[in-house]
Amino acid sequence: VITAECVFGMNIFRDLFAGIRDIFGGRSEASQKVLRDARQTCLRELKLEANELGADAIIGIDLDYQEFSGKGKGMLFLVASGTAVKLKPLS
Repeated sequence: VITAECVFGMNIFRDLFAGIRDIFGGRSEASQKVLRDARQTCLRELKLEANELGADAIIGIDLDYQEFSGKGKGMLFLVASGTAVKLKPLS
């Protein structure tokens, strides 16, 4: 099992506008971008970890998101995990 961890800061103004979107409806493009960037970064790091072990693939990938906020600051934590495998050649 391999893991990659990423922590991203959430901008207070972006959070404020996301809150307004919650009230009036609609999508928060800024928040979606942070989530997308976090996912791409974590998956890239997971691939690097697999490559260092000589693995050919990663199976059973799990992404766990957690948001922490307080005192006007917000952080997005993302942990990606999966099983690094070495594929057998077909004979």
